[in-house]
Amino acid sequence: MKIALLSNVNLNSLIRGLKDSVEIYQPEGYGNELGILMNPGSSYHAFGPDITFLIPDLMELLGHDPDPERAAGTIRNWMDSLERVLTDTGVWYLADARAYGPELEVAPSDVKIRLEMLWEQELLNRVSRHGNLRILPYGRLVDRMGEERAYSRKMWYLGSILHSADLQEGLKDLILDRVRMEQGGAKKVLLLDLDNTLWGGLAGENDHTPIALSGDHKGLAYKDLQRVILQMQKQGVLLAIVSKNNPEDVLPILEEHPHMVLRKDAFAAIRINWEPKDGNIRDIARELNLGTDSMVFFDDNPAERELIRQMLPEVAVPDFPDRAEDLAPAMVEIYRDYFARPVITQEDLEKTAQYAANARREESRAAAGSFEEYLKSLEMVVERVPVEGQMARTVQLLNKTNQFNLTTVRRTESQLRDYLNREDVDCFLYRVSDRFGDNGVVACLLVRRDGDVSVITDFVMSCRVMGRNVEYAILSQVEDACRKAGSRRMLGTYLPTAKNGPVEHLYENAGYEKVEAAEGTAWELDLAKQPERMFYAEVKEA
Repeated sequence: MKIALLSNVNLNSLIRGLKDSVEIYQPEGYGNELGILMNPGSSYHAFGPDITFLIPDLMELLGHDPDPERAAGTIRNWMDSLERVLTDTGVWYLADARAYGPELEVAPSDVKIRLEMLWEQELLNRVSRHGNLRILPYGRLVDRMGEERAYSRKMWYLGSILHSADLQEGLKDLILDRVRMEQGGAKKVLLLDLDNTLWGGLAGENDHTPIALSGDHKGLAYKDLQRVILQMQKQGVLLAIVSKNNPEDVLPILEEHPHMVLRKDAFAAIRINWEPKDGNIRDIARELNLGTDSMVFFDDNPAERELIRQMLPEVAVPDFPDRAEDLAPAMVEIYRDYFARPVITQEDLEKTAQYAANARREESRAAAGSFEEYLKSLEMVVERVPVEGQMARTVQLLNKTNQFNLTTVRRTESQLRDYLNREDVDCFLYRVSDRFGDNGVVACLLVRRDGDVSVITDFVMSCRVMGRNVEYAILSQVEDACRKAGSRRMLGTYLPTAKNGPVEHLYENAGYEKVEAAEGTAWELDLAKQPERMFYAEVKEA
């Protein structure tokens, strides 16, 4: 990705430090960040960054005037100017603020807080209005280091370089971390051991030795670890237990222990037995219909970690801290390294409930007399939804779906917006629900019209609804829409990857005929024909 870094203070050394890792814009000086953005003929626009990072110094922006009433108008005007140049293409990161300057040392004690709050409120207002504007947590770095370490008065007076070498290094890591997040690839499942991992000690060791899990001392360290993990789960990380234990020893702890933060219903899958853990992990992958490469394994036992590294090398296996007090910070780093994503969608927030509903669907499948009866019993509803308001989820579907992905084209949000702005392209986005619950927005087709032919350039569907013939209901609805728009033929392509084998015969099974293709296999349907397909779902238009 190409990035730009703009500020009203000198960030040239930070920009030079980033050049080895990313293609980065070199601004002509500093202090004119809004002017660069407003000028369509500037070198910034010629460069065309995918991500723009804005890190203005608050006191410099205010002209070092700490009066909160005047600051409110200055900040609002600056934000209004920025908002006028924000485009739907590209991703924008704007730093939160820390007010720093000698004048604040003699100002009333509440002024610093008030100035920072004015910036934060305006920033939050703008972020709520623009789906591609994100907050860069600059202030967190400053708070961690402390002002004495974060800033350099000497370098400020020498060359308007406000940030110390330490803070510049922290900013470099933060920026590269956000670039990585925007490129996708976040993991989905955190696999957790129990004994000496979620709590201290061994459950059931004897009746008189309680586990270490409490509101103080060592037990609090384990409770804090669980608090971090619970927040991860609330942001869409799926949790699973992989533990060698007797279920009767540990289930009462999960369900009844007064300091247990992670209750049984927080876990999407549970394997508590004495079987090898690599086999249990494969079972969980099958149950959740996810690849093992989407998983991270957290276990205190070095022998178990080495087993997973050897038997399932695609599973991420971070080191386990030596001290209990390091557990929660270690899990924070695991979240940042493997699970953090730039945008949390509604589907992310509801993941655990959706996978629990999937388990009930599997029970229904086992009880059904036939596959057809099972599909009828689900009472599925397939509803087309508008892409506006669902852009983040659409990008997520296109970039994270591997198994049900016919062409595996990856698109950034700006690239997708550019594509959808074309007059010859339509987006078909679908939500699927059934009697067990709402699966969320789970399928996307992008169709490009070429004369009387409609070409499916992208067709992805979440693995959580695979195996229910939903794809045939969706494909039939898309074909009907294209037929009404004047198309006579549909054309689809399958480009094989290491993971999308499950959809190799999709078009063939849907009644399409194979035609010559330059790459992969191409399939065509005469829209005057309507092949018979077995699906049981009510299909609704947007």
